[in-house]
This record gives sequence, C-alpha cells and structure tokens, in this order.
Amino acid sequence: MATQIQRHNILDGLYVYLQNNSKRWYCRFVLYGKWYSKATKETDLNKAIDIARIIYVEYRYKAENNILVDSKRFKDVANRTIEKLKNDLNNGVGKVSYRDYIQALNKYHIPYFDRMYITSIDQDKIRQFNKWRIEQLGRIPAKSTILTHNAGMNMVFKEAIEHKWMIAAQVPVLTSQGEKGKRRAAFTEDEYNKVFDTLFNMIENSRKEKTKLIRELLLHYMEFAVYTGIRPGTEMEGITWGDIEMARQDNNVRFKVKVRKGKTSKYTGTRTVICRDEIWGTIEELREKFPNRKPNEKLFRLADGRETNELGVTFRKVLDACDLKDSADGARTLYSLRHTYITWQLLRRDLRIDILAKNCGTRTAMIEQHYSHVVPSMFEEELLGVIFEKKEKKVPYMNKKSLEKQIEKFKGWEVEFKKRGCL
Repeated sequence: MATQIQRHNILDGLYVYLQNNSKRWYCRFVLYGKWYSKATKETDLNKAIDIARIIYVEYRYKAENNILVDSKRFKDVANRTIEKLKNDLNNGVGKVSYRDYIQALNKYHIPYFDRMYITSIDQDKIRQFNKWRIEQLGRIPAKSTILTHNAGMNMVFKEAIEHKWMIAAQVPVLTSQGEKGKRRAAFTEDEYNKVFDTLFNMIENSRKEKTKLIRELLLHYMEFAVYTGIRPGTEMEGITWGDIEMARQDNNVRFKVKVRKGKTSKYTGTRTVICRDEIWGTIEELREKFPNRKPNEKLFRLADGRETNELGVTFRKVLDACDLKDSADGARTLYSLRHTYITWQLLRRDLRIDILAKNCGTRTAMIEQHYSHVVPSMFEEELLGVIFEKKEKKVPYMNKKSLEKQIEKFKGWEVEFKKRGCL
C-alpha cells in the first residue's frame, strides 16, 4: 500500500506530496468540503508546485460554475442505477420496462463499457458499441429494442449527472435507427385450442400439487388475456377482484376491468377494458376457487392463495409440448395472447381500429404498423366487391329452466358485489 513520505504546503487546503511508490509529485486540495488528489506528473518540486496551482485554479473555476466533475467508471454508475431501478420495482413505483432496462445494461452495456470512465464515452465509442451489439445479436436490432437500450443508458447518464460525475454537455447522442417493427406472433383459433387442450391434459397428469396449481392458474390467465387484450405482466398481475365490474340485463352480462398498473397507467391513469362475453366462464371458475375473496386481493393467485412468477416458464413448456413455440413472426410468449386478442378482434371486421386501440391502451398507428397484414381482411368485401350474407351468431339453446337458473346466478353475483365490493 502506498504511503506518503514527503509533503510541501502551498496554501491552506492545497499541498503537494510524494509517495513511496513514485518519484512524481501529487497535489491534494479541498473544495467545498471535499478533498481531491491529482497527479502533477512532475519530479521537480518547483514545477510540481506550479502545476498544482494550475490544477487548483481550474477545479475551483469548475466548482464555482457548477461544472465540476469527478468521473466514475461506467460499471460503477450502471450498477448504482440498476439498484435504484430494482428498489422502485420492489416498492411498486417502477415501470414494467425497468426490467428490460436492467437486462439491457447487464447483458450489453456493462460488458462493453465496463471500467471505462463515463466521461470518456463519446460519439465514436457509441458507434463502436452499436457495431459490437449487432455482432452479438447476429442481426440489426429492432427499433423498439434500441429505444429500450437507449432508455436504460440515459438513466445511467442521468445518475452520473446528478452526482456530478459528468455534465450534461458530455452526454453523447444515442441514435434510434433499427429495423422497423415486425408482425407480432399470435395464435389462430385452432392453434390456441391446441395450446388449451395440451395444458388441460398437463393439469390432469401433474405429479406435484404445486405444479398442478400453477398450470390451473395459467389456464385462467390465458383465457383472461385472450378475452381482454390486457398486457400479460404488470397489467394482468395487478388486477384485483375489486377491479372487475358487471352490468346485467336478465341473463345477459357485460364485464369491464379496471387496469391500474402497467405500461401506460403512469401517463393515462386507470384504463377501463371492455371484455369479450366469453370471459364470464373464466370469472365463474375463479370465483369458485376463492369463495372468501376480498376486493383488494389479487385475481391471479394459486388456489392456496400464494402468488407465483412461474407462469411464463410454464407457458413455454406448454408451447414446447404442442410444438407451437415458434412462428413465422418469431417466438411466442405469454404476450402473444394479447396479440391474439387484437388479431381476432380485427378479423371481426365490425370494430373500428381507434376503438380497439383505446381498449388496448395503445395507439391506432401501432396497430396499423404491427397488424397491417390483418387490416385488409377487415375491408375484404369493399375491396373485392363481393358481399357474403352475414350469418347470425348461433346462441346455444337454453330451455326455460336453464335460463331461469342462469338469471338467478347472475342476480346472486350482483348481490355479492354489493355485499363484499367485488363479484
């Protein structure tokens, strides 16, 4: 360990010194209560004193003009940023995209920039990084991927500026050029039914009780996503029993869900989602699993009341089992259920795109961009000039006794809603 062997005072709070591991003088000074040590690179004492005075004046000027920086290694600043993002997520105030920022920083930015001083990252180094990233990916990243990476990188720069490890003028410009958005992987009705049947059989053949509970919950989760278009992840997992509303007219019911957390809630507040009518069966099964439910309790819990983060992994295993993980539009994930909802709604041909976009918490332009292959089908009669006679939707026959039973069931749901504040 280096120790100080000689010292020469210049001013109060400014001196030069020698260490036992070097023949060159260092200067040390204090500004606003903080000590700084800098190398003079001089072996001659008088020259070292002159350099020390210059360094001191330079740093004092920067301090007085609020441009004083004491640079840090990129890795250190990035790790501090990641810790802040994790804390926000754990405290429920972080955005779902924070997980993507953390992943990008850990997988790409930290391995590349590593011990580089953050103030030395300029436009040239950013260009070199962009080239390296393409090599790592084996392709040009999508624009959405680059925007996510840039957002994570900018949070690191923001952290550095706040601690005066760099100034705003030193932040390089991050470009967002990438591949245009592609189609979103979804399921046809036959494919979705195949996934559903496969999962149902896996539930029946579960060896462990916890595995069975996870698979049962996934089945409800799938149905809920494909009947509402709500984003899997924070939006879905934030739904409580009190967020579901019902309006009834005899045996006909309409369901709405309040989405309070997720990608857009920070900017648009709570979003009301209108559900497809098939969702009542899913709600009925969930009601049976949780007879003592309360308004503030999460909807998607295991039957024993616990929460799980294994739905995504389990869904991938189901897709592998029925050979539907990959598609022409990329790998399918839980998020593909939202894309499936949007695709099926567009194919109905009687729903305006702007209304669908609002229900899904996105922009019309996004739907037109990512579902352009579906949109022409909405207007095929107008484009072809051939109009087919519309077939009325077949409603399952219900005798008087069954009809009365269903009406009483939904009346009971209304009573329970008034009594406990949830369905």
